[in-house]
Amino acid sequence: MSDPSMALRTAVIVEDDPDIRHLLVEVLEAAGFSTVSVGNGIDGVRAVVSYQPLITTLDVNMPGIDGFEAARRIRAQSDTYIIMLTGLEDEADVVLGLGAGADEYIVKPFRPRELRARIDALLRRPRTQHAAPAPRQDSVGPSFPGARPIAQRPYDPHAPAPYPYPYEGMPGMPQMPTGPAMPYPGYAGEQGGQPAQAPPPTGPGSPLEPIIMAAGSAASAPATPGPVADPNAGTDLVPADQGPRELAGLNVMAHRDLQLDPDTRIVMVAGDTLDLTRTEFDLLATLMESKRRVRSKADLTLVLRGESYVTSYFVGEADKRAIEAHMTNLRRKLGDNPTNPRYIETVRGVGYRLTSELVAGA
Repeated sequence: MSDPSMALRTAVIVEDDPDIRHLLVEVLEAAGFSTVSVGNGIDGVRAVVSYQPLITTLDVNMPGIDGFEAARRIRAQSDTYIIMLTGLEDEADVVLGLGAGADEYIVKPFRPRELRARIDALLRRPRTQHAAPAPRQDSVGPSFPGARPIAQRPYDPHAPAPYPYPYEGMPGMPQMPTGPAMPYPGYAGEQGGQPAQAPPPTGPGSPLEPIIMAAGSAASAPATPGPVADPNAGTDLVPADQGPRELAGLNVMAHRDLQLDPDTRIVMVAGDTLDLTRTEFDLLATLMESKRRVRSKADLTLVLRGESYVTSYFVGEADKRAIEAHMTNLRRKLGDNPTNPRYIETVRGVGYRLTSELVAGA
């Protein structure tokens, strides 16, 4: 077992991709950690047991055992903070990773500054040394853990009721009178020993004899229990799937049948709304603002970091690969073909830009 003082600032990186592993080393060392890097799950478990790090980053698809199994083994032997970094973004994978013991689940490609912020957030939630035992549940009492059982005490008729209203049968409460239920409004029941009054007759010759109106009179329409709803009422409403087919706003940008509103962060293609991630939207907005001006991968990386046109920041190969992955997902959602692009074209060796408005088929 290593010295506890060293464990306070040690991080184990379990990642089989050398580029991503190098990027993680830079991020963690910039945060003040000493790092230990391994390339598979089995060596990762051994490194965690040996060094007892404060932070462990864990890939999922690795040689040997995968990240889920590695997380289970690590969690059984260490309370290190586990951050899963993986390309698996399905809900089932996220639930499986968190259930295996991960404290954070970040989908690749990730942003280094966001990773640093998540690490800082984890460190603000220190581990407890020993988990407090759950309180024992009595046979009668609350059914959720951690609740204080209600103390049993004798009933005091002069004490305030524990409920908003006393209930029938409660000790100290008089029995409520019983009687037949009301069959119709105005029924009085037996009062003062007198039998209940019979309902008034409704047959012929009675005061309540039905009045039959002559046909053709103004009141000859059959009685209805209430106003009849107009079958055509409400048909002027627009269904949700038939909303506006184009965006309207002062800052809306358009390219062919592609529209983007930076204020509402809505993107539409041929009248259909697209569901883009924040990164995909920012990339598309940057390209539409630049129009035909080429934006390099390094430039787009700095835009996503919020450090536009600041060239002193390091942009590594992993960052550029992340941009490529985001652009692939964006093109897929746009329905754009990279070999015959309609919206975004690749400038080999440089970056990306919008296609020309004059290309055939626009």
